[in-house]
This record gives sequence, structure tokens and C-alpha cells, in this order.
Amino acid sequence: MLRRIRIVLGSLCLLLLTGLFLDFTGTLHVWFGWLAKIQLLPALLALQVGVVLTLVALTLLCGRVYCSVICPLGVFQDVVSWLIGRRKRAAARFSWSPAKSWIRYGVLAVFVLALLAGVGSVVALLAPYSAFGRMVSHLLAPIYGWGNNLLAVSAERAGSYAFYEQEVWLKSLPTFLIAVVTLVALVVLAGRNGRTYCNTVCPVGTVLGVLSRFSLLRPVIDTAKCNSCTLCSRRCKASCIDARNHRIDYSRCVACMDCVAACKHGAITYTWRRPSVKAVAAEKAAPADAARRNFLVGAGVLLGTAAVRAQEKKVDGGLAVLLDKQVPHRHTPIVPPGAQSLRNMAAHCTGCQLCVSVCPNQVLRPSGGLATLMQPESSYERGYCRPECTKCSEVCPTGAIRPLSKADKSSVQIGHAVWLKENCVPLTDGVECGNCARHCPTGAITMVPSKAADDGSPRIPVVNTERCIGCGACEHLCPARPFSAIYVEGHENHRMV
Repeated sequence: MLRRIRIVLGSLCLLLLTGLFLDFTGTLHVWFGWLAKIQLLPALLALQVGVVLTLVALTLLCGRVYCSVICPLGVFQDVVSWLIGRRKRAAARFSWSPAKSWIRYGVLAVFVLALLAGVGSVVALLAPYSAFGRMVSHLLAPIYGWGNNLLAVSAERAGSYAFYEQEVWLKSLPTFLIAVVTLVALVVLAGRNGRTYCNTVCPVGTVLGVLSRFSLLRPVIDTAKCNSCTLCSRRCKASCIDARNHRIDYSRCVACMDCVAACKHGAITYTWRRPSVKAVAAEKAAPADAARRNFLVGAGVLLGTAAVRAQEKKVDGGLAVLLDKQVPHRHTPIVPPGAQSLRNMAAHCTGCQLCVSVCPNQVLRPSGGLATLMQPESSYERGYCRPECTKCSEVCPTGAIRPLSKADKSSVQIGHAVWLKENCVPLTDGVECGNCARHCPTGAITMVPSKAADDGSPRIPVVNTERCIGCGACEHLCPARPFSAIYVEGHENHRMV
């Protein structure tokens, strides 16, 4: 029964979290956006103290149920392991293996140091929730988008407009390749050894492993009933049951209940912790284990301290093909309103791609920079940041993009427009334009004669940088190709105008 409950709850969390990355309408986020915000690392970075304390209390009470129910990457590995087990017709194919402690602690140390140093690319690579988000948004979302577009075309031919087409495009080649490598690695590890990633690589799993050693509820082996058939060990995806010696490594146990369901003699039960005399003696005789535990507890405290500190072708009105817009060289990248600064973004963002997935204007895409790899940046080749849209700030689970109202967003300056004389259509082609001034939502651009003494000279834009908020409407709507005659330069620190 406990195993079935775990499977049902884990499946619901996996499906709903997957839906958050696929739902480009924003409908699902209204009801289930909180699932992204109860992930442990995002909650730590967002300083959601209540969520963190709840997850800590849950682990101290029930063990690592977070890993087997709430974490989408953990549940995904269970699905892969189950599917491969059915294909091989060998569900009981695992075996006890000692913990790879040096890898676990080494990865955790690197993770904590990267978090303290603000190296977001390393944090993004190791964070489990972010790894899952990248796989869904870059590998599954395009397939979902193509399916939606097929339905939209079919419905339109039938006279229905229940669906509408969504543009599908490659947002970042490096992030796409990382998602592919992550998927392949997880499938291989989960197919061969079950929860190897969770118990060897994942820093969140390592930290929760410290707490789960002290959990009140846990699987317990009754030696009087056990006949040493080792079925529990062969069914354990975490490889944490030493059936021969009747021992369970609770730091790696994810409370999946597979062993409880597998035991035909009722020798394993999920019950209150009852340390035996043998277990107590073994604990006293293992000072190395105590030192290791102290190290992990210290690393967990350090982690908490760090958290606190912390293109397709288009045509014009005739038949002429317009060149695709090219990304201008920006000295300072642009991050969304609500990010407050580049430093805040680097310190809090885990590169989960949720904001990129929900951006309705195709403005956000993952960064290709080494230090900010996979973190969102704004660019305006496909759209501009509309003042009335606050989607990214509504869904961010880590506090990298803080919530803000539509009124506040219209006043946040994330950058300023820069005019490039050599690209401007009135000067290059001798025709009137003024597209940038007409569409500027803040009235920061004024058209003036290019020659002050000649009122009939071609009119060119002048930017009032005090009023410009950096939304990118001018850059996106500028007719100059392939580079716009006006582009937005980002600000390291945002300010209200």
C-alpha cells in the first residue's frame, strides 16, 4: 500500500511539473506553480524558510521521501529503471554496493564552493530540478509544440480555433547539447544501477542523506523473520540494503518501499526507528562515520549560508525576403525586470529554464557565456519585453527574478537604447522611418532633423536614456537588417525611472 501511494504521488508530481515546462499558455501555472517553488534548492535560494523547514522536518520524520515523490528527476529515474526492467524482464536486478563517499562529498564540496563563488553554470549543471527542466524544455517541449501546431492546423481547417500555433525554435545550442548529454547519462545510470545519480552525484541527495540518517520512520529488517533470500537487496534501486548482514544505509535509502513490497516473509517493515544493540555497537566502533557525518552537516550549514547570501524567414508586404535579425554585440547582458541586477541573477538562478519556457514573447533564452551558462538573458530578435507581461517573475522558484507588478515593471530600467548611425534607414536609404519612436511605450525616443540647421533633412532618433526602460520594442521593430539601427545595452543594476 505504501509503495502504491508513493507511486501515485510521485507520478502526479512528475506529470504536473513536466506540464509547467510545456504549458506556454500559463494556465497550469495558476494552479500548480507552487510545485516548482517547493523544490529544495530553489526554496533555499529564494529564502523560503517555511518550505525549507517543512522539507527538513519531512526528511527527519519519513526519510528521503522528497527524492522519491517530490523531486521530478528522482521520479524520472524510477520510470526509466522500471521501463528497462520490464524490457529485460528482470525487476530484481540490483545488488548491494558500498557508498561512493569520495564522489558524493567531492561533488557536494564543488557545488557549495560554486554557490559561494557565484559560479552559476556549475550550480545549474548539478542542480537536479534544473537538470530535469532543461531536458523537458529543450527536448520534449519542441515535440509538444509541433504536436500542438499540427492540432492547430487541423482544427483551423475544421473551422475551429481552439488551438493556436506556437513558434518552435532552438533557443540555445549549448544548453540543448547539455540536455542531451544529461538525458543519455541518466538513462544509462538509471537503467543499469537505478538511483546511482541520486546517491553519488546529486548534491541535494547528499545533503538529505545526512538528515535521513536520523529519520524516525524507516525500513527496518526483522532478523527473526529474514531468511537471507536477498530479494530486498536485488529490488533496491538505491543499492543500500546489505541483506547478508541485515543492514540498510539510510543515507542512501529514498523510502521507495520497493523492499517492503518485495519481501514475502514480512521481514522488512516501514516503522519507527529501533536501533539494535549490534547497530549501536557498530556506531560506536565507527568514528570515521561520525567524522563523515560531521563533514556533511557542516557542508549542509555552508549550503544554507550560501543560500542566504545568496529563426525562420519572413516576407514583407510584397514578396521580398527579409533577412533574419542578428543578435547585436552587447557589452552588458540584459536580464529580465525583477532580476534587480546581474549579481542577483548569478547568485540565485539555477538555469531551470522555467522562465524561458513560459515567456510568451520569445524574449528569454539561455545564456551561452561560461560564467552564466544556461541562465536567462533577454534578446529582441523575435519579440520585445512587453510592459504588461510579468510571466517570468510569477514562475521563478529561486528568487532570481522577483515578483513585481505590471505598474512597477513599466518603471524598471533594465537597459537603455543605443542608436547606430551607420544602420539607420533614413540615412542609408533616404526614406522616412520613425518606427522606433512610434512604438516606444515610454516615449523615450524622439525624431529630430539629422542636420540641426535644415528642418527638411532626414529625421533620426534621439534617445532619452532617463526615460528608456530597455524593453527592446525599438530594437525588435527596427526595419534595418540584419542588424538593427537601434539596440539595447543592458545595465548591471536595475533602477526605477
